[in-house]
Amino acid sequence: MSKNKKELSAEQREELLKTLQNRFEKNMIRHKSLEWAKVLTKLEANPEKLWSLDDMEITGGEPDVVSYDSQTNEYIFYDCSTESPKGRRSLCYDRQALDSRKEHKPESSALDVAAAMGIEILTEEQYRELQQFGKFDTKTSSWVKTPDDIRKLGGAIFCDYRYGTVFKYHNGAESYYAARAFRGSLRV
Repeated sequence: MSKNKKELSAEQREELLKTLQNRFEKNMIRHKSLEWAKVLTKLEANPEKLWSLDDMEITGGEPDVVSYDSQTNEYIFYDCSTESPKGRRSLCYDRQALDSRKEHKPESSALDVAAAMGIEILTEEQYRELQQFGKFDTKTSSWVKTPDDIRKLGGAIFCDYRYGTVFKYHNGAESYYAARAFRGSLRV
């Protein structure tokens, strides 16, 4: 599926931008030195990114700006929903894991869904960075980008936040749970 052919209607675009602006203004702790007008300019110049942000929103991710990369001149959005996005739960880790299941297959995999949305799954480092802005995944968990050496052995990594601490765990990549999804990032 080609991301360039995905466009929002004018009404969808305005609704999304209003939602993003409201979230941006209510959560200034995530982006203290950034200005909405500059973020808006970048968003308006990148309609394909709006489509991805809309997908993040529709699936319950509540995307928000968490930083700015001055070297690439990009704003970085993360899923900032309190719990792992509801519309992306019950997914195994990747296509290989999905294909390996003989029965009771989930609908898809975290990496396939992220790719279709045009976003990247958070790394463990990004997941830990997100936690500086609040308490995320206190009742759920999120798949994170798994190192190749672990994945080659059949495993995958997920994180959650319990007892004031980010915990990193492992599972078989083919496993899936109703309380586990993934969090994504998008550069605009």
